[in-house]
Amino acid sequence: MSPAAHEITRLLQAWSAGDESALEHLVPLLYKDLHRVAKRCMAQERPDHTLQATALVHEACVRLLAGARPTWQDRAHFIAVCARIMRRILVDSARFRKAVKRDVPLVQLEEAPAGVAKPGTDLVALDEALTELAALDKRKSQVVEMRFFGGLSVKETAAVLKVSEETVMRDWKLAKSWLRRELKKERSDGS
Repeated sequence: MSPAAHEITRLLQAWSAGDESALEHLVPLLYKDLHRVAKRCMAQERPDHTLQATALVHEACVRLLAGARPTWQDRAHFIAVCARIMRRILVDSARFRKAVKRDVPLVQLEEAPAGVAKPGTDLVALDEALTELAALDKRKSQVVEMRFFGGLSVKETAAVLKVSEETVMRDWKLAKSWLRRELKKERSDGS
């Protein structure tokens, strides 16, 4: 573990233990990573979306501070949790938009980079499908969440989930296939 990664892990653990001053030191160290995740998430949105990456980071931080404080493992675990929070924010926004407009394009789960979808992705349909997948296989759902929304590498995802990189790759491939099938089925049923 690099000195910077070790320091981030130490600060995350201190913050988990109740040291509020650790958070002040963490924010500058992790802000770039959080902004990168937010930009990745926002790349899936339409260009005129009212929420910008910086605002998404701030909203995620507000929700993170308002919720229960988990026991952090390391930077990758923190980024994965933040990606989940950002996903919830964007899905809530998409649900609101979908109530107004019904014809939203099908999500595209591509590998580049880590599965970023095209703008206009139906995040509500993806969220519903991920919820179904989680009921069947929670780890596969977590892999999609970390790779697709969080932009974590295979190695980082494997570390957070405490599985091998091969397992992550297998789960990623199977989950993408399952999600494509479910989203296609939903799209044809809903048309």
